[in-house]
Amino acid sequence: MHELGYLDDPVYELGWLAGQALRAARVIVDIGLHCEMRIPSTERFHPGERWRSELGLPFLRERTGHPAEYLASEVDRYLGMPGQAISYKLGERVWLEGRDRARSRLGSKFDLKQFHRVALDMGAMGLDQLSVELDAIDLSDGAS
Repeated sequence: MHELGYLDDPVYELGWLAGQALRAARVIVDIGLHCEMRIPSTERFHPGERWRSELGLPFLRERTGHPAEYLASEVDRYLGMPGQAISYKLGERVWLEGRDRARSRLGSKFDLKQFHRVALDMGAMGLDQLSVELDAIDLSDGAS
């Protein structure tokens, strides 16, 4: 939406950035909790401690500014769905890399709205297949 000009109002852009901060922070919480990792000793947040569920909420509150009630439900969700936050970010990466390759490959024929329409019309699939399908998109006649 940012690239399409829908976030020109700074308030909307700030909301988008807050969402990005949450998605990045939740990857840390998800990996840390499920892999029982130690927080680096150089961090100011509980340096050297192992991640545990009680640390998820204060970590997210400190780094995202979202309401505590919402973040508490997010931490519960990560505890019940290991890898969910990571999966989202991996999917985002495949999507953005595929879109960048299409933009490079198609040059002046690339249209962001049309690319998204065609790609979303493909429906659900695994990330390896998505990468292949995004590379096959041909916007010259509106079809893939």
